[in-house]
Amino acid sequence: MKTWLREPLLHFLLLGAALFALYRWVGGDEAEPEAILVSAATIERLADNWQRTWQRPPTRAELGGLIEDYVREEVLYREAVAAGLDRDDTIIRRRLRQKMEFVSEDLAAQTEPTEAELEEYLKGHPDSFRLPGRISFAHVYLSPERRGDAAQRDAAQLLDRLRTTRAQASSSSSGDPFPLAAEYRDIATDELDRLFGDGFAAQLVELPRGQWAGPIESGYGLHLVHVNEYQPRELPALADIREQVVREWSVEQRRRQSDEFYQILRARYTVTIEPAPGVQVIEAAKDAT
Repeated sequence: MKTWLREPLLHFLLLGAALFALYRWVGGDEAEPEAILVSAATIERLADNWQRTWQRPPTRAELGGLIEDYVREEVLYREAVAAGLDRDDTIIRRRLRQKMEFVSEDLAAQTEPTEAELEEYLKGHPDSFRLPGRISFAHVYLSPERRGDAAQRDAAQLLDRLRTTRAQASSSSSGDPFPLAAEYRDIATDELDRLFGDGFAAQLVELPRGQWAGPIESGYGLHLVHVNEYQPRELPALADIREQVVREWSVEQRRRQSDEFYQILRARYTVTIEPAPGVQVIEAAKDAT
């Protein structure tokens, strides 16, 4: 009898019986199993995904395997959520947040804008749709590397000479070699900034038309400039850029819908933020302007 009581198999059986009794006592024997529905739409989606991957429909056995794998995933997912395994997991939290934001954005995506709404949006955001200005000009380049401290003085003297002789707009006499063109016709101002450096076009449009002026600076050095023609930035008609306006309007609507959706959900919660004196923070830099 003592030998039998020391048998590990008996201990295992007694432990199993105890667990079974406890399970029945808490009602596990009476609990109804959760329902898992594998809908026709789900089966079609599984089959479509298979066909896109393998370029052929699945066999009956393969489809059965896909369905069983879906059921396995659903069972393990539900049990993981029930066990709280989704809590305090940064990746899962971010993914669920993203899916909730997609839900709210999808609601906004179903709304079609009216012409009046698009016109109002266009007028409210003109800088997003203006066409760049276009300019025609010639220039004479003076290299600071070649001329050193005399560059500004040489530019002033050359400017007087160009104005006095009324040199043609294409004149490049007495200038230094320049890697780009000496004359540009109907070029976009944003393209000029790409070629000469940020801010170059803004200096050009401030110069008088039809005469030599300057010097102005670029990423290369100094320039004397003869502006022939300038067409300011203009706002196109809605009919000409309707697709672009619809796209930008839709983005804003989705963003606003997402914010409103969040505020509705946020109102359901009471948020308490505890003080954290041990956390170090720095002050944001103040705007100098």
